[in-house]
This record gives sequence, C-alpha cells and structure tokens, in this order.
Amino acid sequence: MLNRKLLSNLGIRVYGVAATGLGIIGFIWGDFATLWHPVQPGVPHRTELAYIAAACLLVGGVAIQWRPIRRSGLLLLSFLYLIFSLLWVPRVIGYPQIFGTWAGFAEQFSLVAAAIIAYAQLLPRNSAWSFRTAQMGRVLFGICFVTLGLSHFFALSVTADLVPKWIPPGQRFWAILTGIAHVLAGMSMISGIQALLASRLLTTMLIGFGALVWAPRAFAYPHGHIAWAGNAINLAIIGAAWIFADSINESRLLDQE
Repeated sequence: MLNRKLLSNLGIRVYGVAATGLGIIGFIWGDFATLWHPVQPGVPHRTELAYIAAACLLVGGVAIQWRPIRRSGLLLLSFLYLIFSLLWVPRVIGYPQIFGTWAGFAEQFSLVAAAIIAYAQLLPRNSAWSFRTAQMGRVLFGICFVTLGLSHFFALSVTADLVPKWIPPGQRFWAILTGIAHVLAGMSMISGIQALLASRLLTTMLIGFGALVWAPRAFAYPHGHIAWAGNAINLAIIGAAWIFADSINESRLLDQE
C-alpha cells in the first residue's frame, strides 16, 4: 500500500513558506499589505492588529512544515485568509462594477480553498468527508481563478502595466493571454477535465509571474512594503496551485494501488 507520507507535499511547504514570509514582512513594516489586505487606516489599534496578523502568519507558516501540527497550521491560516477575504466584501457590495474588488476577494479566498484541499489530504484516505472536502476546495479554487482571469479583461490596462515592457510582442498581448489561461485553468479545475495538467501549467505560469514581475520589483524597490508583500502573496498562490496539483496527483496514485 502506498504510504501517503511519501507523496509529494511540496505545495503545502511552499504555501507555508509564503505565509512565514508574509509574517516576517508584517513585523518589519508593522502594517498590513493593504493592496491585498484592505484594512482601513482609521481602524482602532491597527498597528497592534497588524502585528497579531503577522504573528499568526508566522506561526501558521512554521506549523505547516511539521506534519503532526500541520492541521493546526492550516486551520490558523485558513481562518486568517478568510478574514482578509471578508474584508473585501464591503467593497464588492459597494462597488460591484469595479471588478478589481471581486479579484481581491478571489485572490485571498483562493488561499482559503487551498487550505481546505490540503486539510482534506490529511484526513483518513477512505473517508467520505475527505473526498467531499477536497472536491469542495477544488471547485472553490477553480471559481477563484475564473474570477481572476476575468479581471484581466475588465482591467486590461492595469494588468498590462504589470507586464515588463521588454517582453515581446507587447504588454496587452500577455495580459489577454494570461487572462485566458486563468479562465481555462479555472474551468478545468471546476470540471475536473485535465485538472492535473491545468494546475501544473498554472503553477508554472505563476512562477513566471514571480520571476518576471514581482522579483524585479523587490530589487528595484528594496524598501517597498508592497514589492516584498507582492512576492510573498504570489508565492502563496503558487503554493496554493501546487497544492491543487498535488491533491489531484495523490488521488490518481491512490486509485492505482
């Protein structure tokens, strides 16, 4: 019988490393990365809350690296990312015509969905609860990426500005192509058709985003909170997509026993 401990769990580890990085960044700047965590400036005890959030990210990220306490780490991070997701809801309700608010929610909620998938991997193999939990997480994750893909088209100029100008054939081309890729990957994840291939390709694309978009920003703006937080958030989403791929791959291997 295949030992589940020997199966790939690199996605979970990357997800945890990203959370740890976000926690360290939070401690260094003593504030929220408001581009992703929209905590209003006038919130009472904002600085104290930022340090609490940073501590939770750090503890959760470290806990995920050890299997005996991995569930606790996933629960902590999923709860925190859920709070960040819900902080987008007032903006979604108040400005539904601005698709960026939907994308902000989807980006954070994709990290919640990834935690659900990872948690399902730790449940007993033959448990109906494990199967249903994993399926729910995969569908939610796919919906998030369809939403993120659509945001490319509703805010095409903003998305295009993120693409380095030196990459041919042009910024708008890559903004449109990656938007299509997000939508197709999300639909594949929801339907289960070629979901493993889609999640692996999505992971590769997100790694490319990190190398071409976010890493250069950290070097260009070494004292910029947003630049470093952007790298950590992108790494978290890489880990999330990797978790999805690991989950599908694990299911296939277990079915072949």
